[in-house]
Amino acid sequence: MDLGAINPAVLAASLMVAATPILLAAIGELVVEKSGVLNLGVEGMMITGAIVGFAIAVETGNPALGFLAAMAGGAALSLVFGILTQVLMSNQVATGLALTLFGLGFSALIGQGYVGVKPPALAKPDLGPLADIPVLGRVLFSHDLIVYLGLALVVAVWAFLRFTRPGLILRAVGENHDAAHALGYKVVRIRLAAIAFGGACAGLGGAYLSLMRVPQWTEGMTAGAGWIALAIVVFASWRAGRVLLGAYLFGGVAVLQLNLQAAGLAVPVELLSASPYLVTILVLVIISADRGRAALNAPASLGRVFHASS
Repeated sequence: MDLGAINPAVLAASLMVAATPILLAAIGELVVEKSGVLNLGVEGMMITGAIVGFAIAVETGNPALGFLAAMAGGAALSLVFGILTQVLMSNQVATGLALTLFGLGFSALIGQGYVGVKPPALAKPDLGPLADIPVLGRVLFSHDLIVYLGLALVVAVWAFLRFTRPGLILRAVGENHDAAHALGYKVVRIRLAAIAFGGACAGLGGAYLSLMRVPQWTEGMTAGAGWIALAIVVFASWRAGRVLLGAYLFGGVAVLQLNLQAAGLAVPVELLSASPYLVTILVLVIISADRGRAALNAPASLGRVFHASS
């Protein structure tokens, strides 16, 4: 095994890229769950965003339009979930699972004509002398816009939930929808807006996989990323900062296991491939071992059906 072939700077830079799809999906799901809605359809929205973004980017030759279309596709699919659960009051768990199954089937159908097709590349921003800084330039200033957008979204969501009035209202709806309704807040509208935002983020994360991370279309290419995003939100105790750490942990282990495979580590490939999922869940469980504190952070109305009495 040749560990000397592993470059730490390249490894750290690859970590940020690998973590971005899950980070985008998880930060969107955080907002959804803060509103009191449990959407288990993240995987379906991600894979839908992946194929919609890929198809539009290929057909138009414009990757930016592909990302926008992926966000629109993820948001549209999430609003189907929103209408079913918030207006028609169907079961959130069952509807979310159905959303994932639909997304996987829909993407497989649409993606048949795009196997083996290479998408147009999204140009990276020119950060000038910052990119030339030894080590840090390679790690922090050599990425595409979507990586930086993911980091900006984490900060924006944290600030929105903590310091703004709309963020306070969203959290109030998630804590006690009946009380929020009694105060005159439109609970269903607020939740639908949160669901659409979560769907757009998941769609963007899926498109990043197919347009930037891989880049190609492969059936089922999300490979459980949506489920990891869901787990990260829960085990991060619904905190934006911990969501970032969880996503980067998964991305780091995923990149490391690929490097270890290339270095010839004498461990079965299947075990190394499963290691990002195992390590991420294990570490996040340890982080959230204090169940009392985790329970205090969980939105009290999470997963509960809201029915306006008046």
